Amino acid sequence: MSDAVHSEIRIRPPSMPNRVAASFGRAGRKLADEPLGLAGFVILGLLCIVAIFAPLLAPYDPTIQALGDALQPPSLAHLAGTDEFGRDILSRLIFGTRITIQTVLSVSLIVGPIGLLIGIVAGFFGGNTDAFLMRATDIVLSFPSLILALAFAAALGAGLGTAIIAISLTAWPPIARLARAEALVVRNADYVVAARLYGASPLRILLLYIAPMCIPSVIVRLTLNMAGIILTAASLGFLGLGAQPPAPEWGAMISNGRKFMLDYWWVAVMPGIAILLTSLAFNIAGDALRDILDPRHARS
Repeated sequence: MSDAVHSEIRIRPPSMPNRVAASFGRAGRKLADEPLGLAGFVILGLLCIVAIFAPLLAPYDPTIQALGDALQPPSLAHLAGTDEFGRDILSRLIFGTRITIQTVLSVSLIVGPIGLLIGIVAGFFGGNTDAFLMRATDIVLSFPSLILALAFAAALGAGLGTAIIAISLTAWPPIARLARAEALVVRNADYVVAARLYGASPLRILLLYIAPMCIPSVIVRLTLNMAGIILTAASLGFLGLGAQPPAPEWGAMISNGRKFMLDYWWVAVMPGIAILLTSLAFNIAGDALRDILDPRHARS
C-alpha cells in the first residue's frame, strides 16, 4: 500500500499553489533585472489607478459641454486643451482609461479560457478532434482580425459590449494554437503517461496535468495581444462601432478630432498619444513577462 502511495506521489506534477508561488517568486527577482519591463508594469499600474480613481483625478466632468470654451489650446486651465464642445480633453482621457482597461480585461477573460480549452483539447486528443478544431481555427485566422471584428460589430450593432464580443470572436485562435503546441509536448510527459496508467480520467488529466502547464505561456501571449486589442477597439470606436457618445472612448475622440487636425491639433493628438503610450506599455510588459515566465526566452 505504501508503494502505491509513493508511486502516486511521484507521478503527480508540482501542486498548483506551489507552482504559482514559485513563479511569482522568480518573477519578482527577474523583474528587478528588467528596468524597461518594470517601467511598463509601472505605467500599467498607474493606468489602473487612474481608471479606478477617475472621478477624483479628473479636473472636470468629461461629458459637460461648455461651448464658450470650445477648441481651447492646452493651458493651465485645460492641460490637454478642449474639444469642439468645450469639454476638457484631459478629463475625457482619464475617464477613457476606464473604457480601455475594461475592454482589454473583458476580451482577455473571454479569449484566454476559450483559446486554452480549445488548444488543450485539440493537442491532447489529437486525431479527428484535433483536425476539426484546428480547421475551425484556420478559418478564423484566414480573415484579417480587424476586418472580421468590423463585420461582427456591424452585425451585432454599435456599443461597447458588442465591440468586446466582436474582438473576442477574432482574438482566440492564436491562443488556441499556442495552447495546442504546449499540450502536444506536455501530453507525452512521464507524469501524464503514468497518470493514464493509474486510471486518471481524460478530464482530470486535462484540468490538473496539462492545463496548468500551458497557463504561463497563455498569459504571456494574452499580455502581448493586449496592445492589438487596444488598437482594434480604438479602430471600432473611430468608425463609430465602439462605445457611443458621449462616452470618452479614445478612438471615437480621434475620429471627432480629425476634422480639426490642421488648426486644432490637440483634439486628435492627445487621445492618439494615450493609445500609443498604453499600447507601448503593454508590449514592453509582455516582453518582460515572456522573459520571466518562459525559460526558453529567459536571460541568465
